[in-house]
Amino acid sequence: MKPSNRLHILLTSLVAVSAVPRAFADKPKDEFNPLQTGVNSLIIAPDARGTAMGDIGAATDPDANSQYWNPSKYAFAYSKAAVSLSYTPWLRKIVNDIYLANLAGYWKIGNEDNQAVSAGLRYFSLGEVTTSNSSMTSGEILNPYEMAFDIGYSRKLSEKFSMGVVFRYIYSDLGFSDSYAGDQSTGASAFAADISGYYTTYPIIGRNECQWSFGFNASNIGSKISYNNGEDPAFLPTNLKIGTAFTFPLADYHNLTLALDLNKLLVPARPLENQYDTTTAEGQKEYLDALEKWENMSSITGIFKSFSDAPGGVSEEIKEINWSLGAEYSYNGQFFLRAGYYHESEMKGNRKYFGLGAGFSLNVVKLDASYMLATAQTSPLDQTLRFTLTFDMDGLKEILGKR
Repeated sequence: MKPSNRLHILLTSLVAVSAVPRAFADKPKDEFNPLQTGVNSLIIAPDARGTAMGDIGAATDPDANSQYWNPSKYAFAYSKAAVSLSYTPWLRKIVNDIYLANLAGYWKIGNEDNQAVSAGLRYFSLGEVTTSNSSMTSGEILNPYEMAFDIGYSRKLSEKFSMGVVFRYIYSDLGFSDSYAGDQSTGASAFAADISGYYTTYPIIGRNECQWSFGFNASNIGSKISYNNGEDPAFLPTNLKIGTAFTFPLADYHNLTLALDLNKLLVPARPLENQYDTTTAEGQKEYLDALEKWENMSSITGIFKSFSDAPGGVSEEIKEINWSLGAEYSYNGQFFLRAGYYHESEMKGNRKYFGLGAGFSLNVVKLDASYMLATAQTSPLDQTLRFTLTFDMDGLKEILGKR
């Protein structure tokens, strides 16, 4: 195995599989089959508000970080513009130098308050990695990373409904050059797009005006990303997120929001060898043909295939749907308490954790923090912290105008 191949497998496994508790290493191989994608950092939720609610954001009120959750919400944003910076130390129970930094923001354009442009930049550092060659001696010291830059546009199509689109450039630098092995590995890049929608209405229940919202976001629809000069193509983590949120007043200045999100990766499952009778030549050929077909499948074909490729039928497809349930308490739009739960099937990764968090907002600055508690103590995601700092441009303009 080439050193760059070893490095690629190490890093992608670190992001995608390390979240699986060690207790599930003994699960039968014909049952445990997580979906395999490249650039797994794209599905790490960046901000403290959404993660405190259990990774929820498809239908919650718009904020500066809607670029990740549902960019169509920007058209309904209350402020003219905002920018947000988030920081997440990642997998701190294993290593101490992996992190995700995310910068996002929007600006409402036009005079009718019905459209917005947005942008986002995320940088995922995999820390310092020392490579080894075929003789297992130390090689280069690397600082691999993944990044993505995107721009978006959202617009109200009616008083209650908006849609948005995002275009994204993705770059993954996990390789290196080894002159002794004749290996010239380069970074891999890809392009992708998101399409989203958001509907919100204000029903009257009793004497109270409430808010009921629905949202969806189909993200990372694009080309495959090819590592090792095209030798190892991988599906992007194309994802469909659908959610709803309901907000009702508890009393004057006191509001409570309850939200539910459903997620499904639109990626075909890799064929498992033990699903075929490999004791025979015919069975071996069937498996190799299925594997080759999976490897050569286009990303668009893979999206449609992802709804019907599970060997267990409908029950197996349901296991590929992750769900989140969360709540947010708000006092006067200035103080926030949040909690939520995220669930993934044991056979698809077993990421199960609770989210807790709080936020405090002034006219200009809002600070949010979240804390993750995994249900399995062996999970490296346990005790993950996130911090988000948001600047409201309307508040800043108001302060400057008073001077």
